[in-house]
Amino acid sequence: MTSEHSSYKSRGGLGRLVKALRYSLQGLRAAFRHEAAFRQELLGVVILTPVAFWAGRGTTQILLLIGALVVVLIVEILNSALEALADSISTEPHPLLGRAKDLGSAAVLLAIALAAATWLTILLSGGDAP
Repeated sequence: MTSEHSSYKSRGGLGRLVKALRYSLQGLRAAFRHEAAFRQELLGVVILTPVAFWAGRGTTQILLLIGALVVVLIVEILNSALEALADSISTEPHPLLGRAKDLGSAAVLLAIALAAATWLTILLSGGDAP
């Protein structure tokens, strides 16, 4: 391992935090601008977040309901990043690139299933859960 620093690695400090925030906001804008699935899921989050405050009994349930929705957005962003990377390598059919995209899609499906299970469990608990 060399002692030289990569010009691509950050050095730290407040400047690093500002740059990291800027890159994160660029990523959110890119997801919104280029990914229909992200926009659809974000609409669901916007609609369901107020419902979480009505349906959740206590801070823990509200956090679980909203957190499950945010997990879907996180996994969708990671899936979109994986798809963009795969497409930058080749847009021609390739079994490994296809598998990578399918795996990313499966991760989104599991995140949606987790969110649905969380919502159904809390909505149907009828006040049993804290």
